[in-house]
Amino acid sequence: MHQPDRVSLREVAPRDGLQNEPPVPTADKIRLIDALSRTGLSRIEAVSFVSPKAVPQMADAAEVWKAVEKHSGIRYSALAPNRRGVERALEAGFTAVEVVVSASETHNRANIGRSVAESLAELPDICGLAREHLASVEVIIATSFGCPFEGDIAPAKVARIVEAAEAAGAGRVAFGDTTGMGTPRRVTELLDAVDTALPMLMHFHDTRGTALANLLTALDRGVVEFDASVGGIGGCPFAPGASGNVATEEVVHMLHDMGVETGVDLEALIRTAELAQEIVGRPLESGVLRAGPRTRLTPKP
Repeated sequence: MHQPDRVSLREVAPRDGLQNEPPVPTADKIRLIDALSRTGLSRIEAVSFVSPKAVPQMADAAEVWKAVEKHSGIRYSALAPNRRGVERALEAGFTAVEVVVSASETHNRANIGRSVAESLAELPDICGLAREHLASVEVIIATSFGCPFEGDIAPAKVARIVEAAEAAGAGRVAFGDTTGMGTPRRVTELLDAVDTALPMLMHFHDTRGTALANLLTALDRGVVEFDASVGGIGGCPFAPGASGNVATEEVVHMLHDMGVETGVDLEALIRTAELAQEIVGRPLESGVLRAGPRTRLTPKP
């Protein structure tokens, strides 16, 4: 098995996590981001600039971003579905934006309200706008491993979107397992189909319990960038059954035991998962949050 010395994790709970929960007070969003910033994470997806009618959970994005403590060693990013969202992110001061397009026509229309072709046609303009602001663009390809509406997604279809993103001037691509339909076999097939010099990131949901297996498969193929969400919160409001992301503390716990560094303080991360659980007001499904790390022993009887 190919094993890198270090993996880069991007924390997505403040955006991907909270967008799938009932609206959370602005102060709690700020509190969560500030706590995550103190765990050693080097990348945090803070907010998204989307229509407040479509995703009311993110209506206070600019207010949240203005108030959070910015740490110089952390790369904060914002997600946007279109040029207008990117403009708002750049106006707010972000230098890293993520644009989402789905490999599934049906999901793209449900999620973005336009065809895949329309989303791709806007990419060169978005990338040019970002360059003017000295910002980078990442293209996230949702439903890369399957769509709840259309079923299997051909890897070649995903590969064509990667080619379009590279031609448009994007700086990296990410592959989203929007409803947890990915398996190790499908991760392998996708990576076999994609040929790009762009950095690649994987975003796995644990809907069907395969997220860590998928991550290990991608790691073995040389992928070293992954999304994760503290406590495992998250999902997609426009995809039925899109339950939680892979929990950041579970990923860190596994990788550290393998000797792969992440730069993250696991105990601080678990405390932040406890905060996330308090904020959403329900028990979270993360096993490491529930049981603690394997090094945490029970007192002898």
